[in-house]
Amino acid sequence: MLRYRSQYKKYKGRGYTCNYCEASYSVFAPWYPDPADSTAIESNRVIAGYGENIYCPSCLSTARERLLKAILEKQFDIDNKKILHLSPELHVYRFIKDRADVIAADYMPGFYKSISSTVQFADATRLGFNDNVFDLVIANHIMEHIPEDGMAKREIQRVLKPGGAAILQVPFSIHLSSTIEDKNINDPARQSALFGQKDHVRIYQLNDYLQRLREAGFIVHYIPYESLQPFYQYAIQPGEGFISIKKPGGDNAPGAV
Repeated sequence: MLRYRSQYKKYKGRGYTCNYCEASYSVFAPWYPDPADSTAIESNRVIAGYGENIYCPSCLSTARERLLKAILEKQFDIDNKKILHLSPELHVYRFIKDRADVIAADYMPGFYKSISSTVQFADATRLGFNDNVFDLVIANHIMEHIPEDGMAKREIQRVLKPGGAAILQVPFSIHLSSTIEDKNINDPARQSALFGQKDHVRIYQLNDYLQRLREAGFIVHYIPYESLQPFYQYAIQPGEGFISIKKPGGDNAPGAV
């Protein structure tokens, strides 16, 4: 972090503003895929979180974290709501933990101990929670890792309260004719070559992903990147829209507007 702050000191000033630390720079730090991953990402034109202006040089928030905070502040009232945060991202978790009743969980909780010592075990395909418990579930960029993604979506739908919401962003392409996937693959080198990361099992075609969410019982609305212009100032990922996902029924969603 100190290296970025020093390196980007000359860029401080007007341009992009981080909505976590409020630092402003004319450019943010880039992040490019490893060579083993780049062919799949570039040939399939995947919106995957890479490119220019990804990391805030001051706090190292990522473009996808900044999009989530912008959405949470604009579209949700999370105060005192019950939230399940799967595979918690540092800056998102820090933003929500003092405002809401948050359970952080992952299949490999030890990986996240630097974020919180309270991260507990959870299998997204068999969540150990009762029905209709959470106002909001955040599972940002995890579905591409899960072979039985349909089970995970249905489980998230099950544990949400009626009218509750989910944030389930994923890497996607609008240029594929269909989703590319292999649920049985267990070959990191091959996964990098096919899907752009050694632990991914698919690249979603956007419309197919939206349909899979609907088949899991959600009400889904896609907000394209072009409609997120008020958030461009935060250096969000070019081309990434926001997927609005809700469980039918109720009026107890976390303050969606």
